[in-house]
Amino acid sequence: MGGYESRRAVGFPAETTSFVDRRHEAAEAKRLLSVSRLLTLTGPGGVGKTRLAARVAAQLSRAFPDGVWLVPLAALQDEGLVPHTVAAALGIRDERGGRPMEALIEYLRDRRLLLVLDNCEHLPQACAVLAAAVLAAARGVRILATSRHRLGLTEEHLLDVPPLPSPDPEELAGPGVPGGRYPALDLFADRAAAVVPGFTITAENQQAVARLCRRLDGLPLAIELAAVRMRALGVDQLLGRLDDRYRLLTGGSPAVPPRHQTLRSTVDWSHGLCTPQEQLVWARLSVLVGGFDLDAAEAVCADERLGRCGVFEAVAGLVDKSVLIREAGTDGRPVRYRLLGSLRDYGLEKLSGLGEAAMARRRHCDYFLRLAGGYEKRWFGPGQSEAVARLRAEQDNLRGALDFCLSTEGEAQSALHLAGTLWFYWSVKGAWGEGRYWLDQAIRAGAQPTGARAKALWLGGLLALINGRSTALLALEEAAGRERQPGDDLPVAVAPLDLAPARSRDGGEMMTFAILTRVELACTLVFHGRPERAVPLCAQARAVCEAHGEQWALSYVLRILALAQWALGDPESAAGHARAALRLKHLIRDTHGLGRVLDILALIAVELGAVERSAVLLGAVARLRVGTGRSADESGSRAERQTRQALGECVFRRAFRYGAGLSQAEAVAYALEEAPPPAADPGPRNTGSANTAQPAAPGLTRRETQVAELIARGLTNKQIAETLVIARRTAEGHVERILNKLGFGCRSQVAAWITSGVVPERSSPSA
Repeated sequence: MGGYESRRAVGFPAETTSFVDRRHEAAEAKRLLSVSRLLTLTGPGGVGKTRLAARVAAQLSRAFPDGVWLVPLAALQDEGLVPHTVAAALGIRDERGGRPMEALIEYLRDRRLLLVLDNCEHLPQACAVLAAAVLAAARGVRILATSRHRLGLTEEHLLDVPPLPSPDPEELAGPGVPGGRYPALDLFADRAAAVVPGFTITAENQQAVARLCRRLDGLPLAIELAAVRMRALGVDQLLGRLDDRYRLLTGGSPAVPPRHQTLRSTVDWSHGLCTPQEQLVWARLSVLVGGFDLDAAEAVCADERLGRCGVFEAVAGLVDKSVLIREAGTDGRPVRYRLLGSLRDYGLEKLSGLGEAAMARRRHCDYFLRLAGGYEKRWFGPGQSEAVARLRAEQDNLRGALDFCLSTEGEAQSALHLAGTLWFYWSVKGAWGEGRYWLDQAIRAGAQPTGARAKALWLGGLLALINGRSTALLALEEAAGRERQPGDDLPVAVAPLDLAPARSRDGGEMMTFAILTRVELACTLVFHGRPERAVPLCAQARAVCEAHGEQWALSYVLRILALAQWALGDPESAAGHARAALRLKHLIRDTHGLGRVLDILALIAVELGAVERSAVLLGAVARLRVGTGRSADESGSRAERQTRQALGECVFRRAFRYGAGLSQAEAVAYALEEAPPPAADPGPRNTGSANTAQPAAPGLTRRETQVAELIARGLTNKQIAETLVIARRTAEGHVERILNKLGFGCRSQVAAWITSGVVPERSSPSA
């Protein structure tokens, strides 16, 4: 071959629909093919592996003088025909009737080409043998394979093709339209416009489309099949019918393989590739909600029929076949796994057919009861950050266990026990509303009030007193007014003041109550003008916490100690205690409490004369407050009044804007004086029209600040490009980076930030 013809892409169908995003995956695939000779694109059925492979092959065609060649294998059932199929795709004619592999190797030996083996998952052995032989004999050949699981060769590199990113609907609460930021939405809009001319994503329908795409796991095939249904249904109607997704998502193009014409046929194809053991584990795993680790998988799936070792082997096989998505653990935490929603629904259907649904859900519930109970027993001591991180990761499973208890005859008491056991989790998460909800639901379902419920209510009321002193009284009165039953450990009015180590039995919940009661008493003394009496109370509580390696209750102690020292006129000591509290709040991800410590640090900064620092901290608190739904407390309001008065409105707003643009981690670093102060205001800049004041934007370059101003003026990406004399794609890149740096979800939030200096409020995801 030579000339133009030598650089062609052969066998690839013409693209009849637009190719949405995948820029990162395409770039990574090209990089991997530059350093290795075998790359396999893996991922679940319908995720778009074939389309991505075709796009990558087309982009690389000029790098291979002898072309890029597609070998479609989906329709092939006999592994012995794989070499024949590859030879036929390459146009090799062997009229001697010899061995096809030998003819193939001879043909490829001196050629430089890219061979794309598409859909290898059902022919793994034959594809692996062929790839190994070709790579060993033909050094100029590279292979790009697509498969739901790896080929297993040592020289093989893997690239997982994930579902398309789709936003949480709450991120789109503003009036702006998130064009270009979320490929899943772009794909739906493109395919829906093909059947409903003129369809676009608007401010009115964007949240519904986002909900639809998230329910479909960002899976391109499912999104495309849903978009086809727009011929007869609206977006909200599609959402309402997703519970029967396998019947709804049919009617794909007859030009695509049968397994991609309906979602069910795609999943059936994956299921058929699994061993009987893997199919059983798939069904049992479907009772797990969200992600899970191997311990949970073994607890739910193992029984006398299938041991823990068998479960592990099946999980590994399901990962290899892209049924399970592997999510790497961070900070030393275990690897987790996840079933896409469509695959989980399919598994639940199979589980019901096996008659095992109730048994599997029972094992699921028992496991998470044990998990929560174990963390409760170890709560008053080291390891709290690990416990909180694990339970946050298992939030969906905990809710699933509670749902099972509340919907199953005779399990209401288990629901009450689990909800009460999680008192420490609701506390750290700042989700006492949810904790109280589950407790009340269990009582309505017939559970009898016990010490578990009472201790949860007592602690919830105590925390609310410390943090607000308002709605807490009802919870405290209910817990204190209940008659104590034999064996209850519910403390009475002053019993929690006993800090003797003997009270730390049963995991230390009594120690936690005792410490926090001391904190409440110290807090009351500070607010009634007796801070000198609060200090020794805090010192005693601090000593107990430190002796046990406890961090969460200690963060409350240090916060009140900081307030007491500030009230005594010792702002330097107060600052030290507040920073120590801030470190602990950040470590255990207590966002609610973190904002209140920043309020105190802002107040202390005023006392120390660092009024601009105070304004930055207040801006950071304002951003945190949007996420937690809380209002400013007295210390924060006082700091704001004093800071505004000292700085003047203009300087205050500039520093406040800087703080409001910080992420939580950046705000903590700034408060701990581990980050530089905000840069001086550079003054107005000319962007081609009127001058506008520049907000102190954390991390924004000069060009990005200019782009942000133009966004505020309502310019589109095209108009921004024309104004600044840059390429449109460059402008789009600037906009995307601005949104990422500021943590915003849409352009309207950038505009509001520029014009008012206040971070626009965004509804946080429900707890």
